[in-house]
Amino acid sequence: MSTTAPTVLAPAAAPAARPAIDPLALLALPAVAFMVTVFALPVLLLLITSLRSEAGFSLDGYARLLGDPYYLRVIGRSLWLGLATTLGAALIGYPAAFALARARGYWQVALFALVFLPMTVSVIVKSFGWAIMLRRDGIVNWALLSAGWIERPLRLLFTEETLYIGMINVFLPFMLLPVYSGVRMMDSRLPEAAATLGAGPVFRFLHVILPLSLPGLVAGATLVFSLAVAAYVTPQLLIGERYMTMSMVMAKAFLNLRDWQLGAAMAAVLLAVAVAVVVGAALLQRRLARR
Repeated sequence: MSTTAPTVLAPAAAPAARPAIDPLALLALPAVAFMVTVFALPVLLLLITSLRSEAGFSLDGYARLLGDPYYLRVIGRSLWLGLATTLGAALIGYPAAFALARARGYWQVALFALVFLPMTVSVIVKSFGWAIMLRRDGIVNWALLSAGWIERPLRLLFTEETLYIGMINVFLPFMLLPVYSGVRMMDSRLPEAAATLGAGPVFRFLHVILPLSLPGLVAGATLVFSLAVAAYVTPQLLIGERYMTMSMVMAKAFLNLRDWQLGAAMAAVLLAVAVAVVVGAALLQRRLARR
């Protein structure tokens, strides 16, 4: 009679404990330290400066900003400049992004060159270029005089219209590229499928194309508005102190008046506007993603 020895099962190995911190996350420490040093710390010092005066803690800087009609007009003017620039860039950049996404071969390379080459040029150079073109003896007045359309040079420089054109020109790529990224991720067959179901061009745009491209449009609008509302060089060169913006008030307070609290308070207001725009855009993006 044979007997079979019972089989003894070895206990299953306990799963290895996962580290509390992912080692790959440590690779972000240099970038975090850099951002804290060059961004968070200066902003914190700026906020502290806005609350300090010779007598100690004081809200005098904010009281002067929010209680003076002149500074309120400056804030409103800066917000309007950012809004006008964003709307102009959207009207031009949105269809241009579709053209860039649909282009092929050498045409797409040429269009990309037209978008990226201006971004390699300094804002000062581009603003000076507009100033040279639009002055009384510039190329625009020369062309109009040569064509016989005007009898004397027009005053094109130092006007609000010129400022809007220059601002849109400077910040247009920051609108075009996010919209282009959204359009490239869009399935081009969806509008065709809607057309086969009887949807007209307007319906296809409003219910298919626009919702799918809206995240890129929101990202571009956020970027352009945040940059335009804080612009300094282009308004200074194209219109000067006739159109004071928040950045120009900050520069004047720091460099000319030596009023550190006023300049820091204006910088804090500008920072609050930028944060509000970014947070609002993030909430809108999340809502669009849920839809």
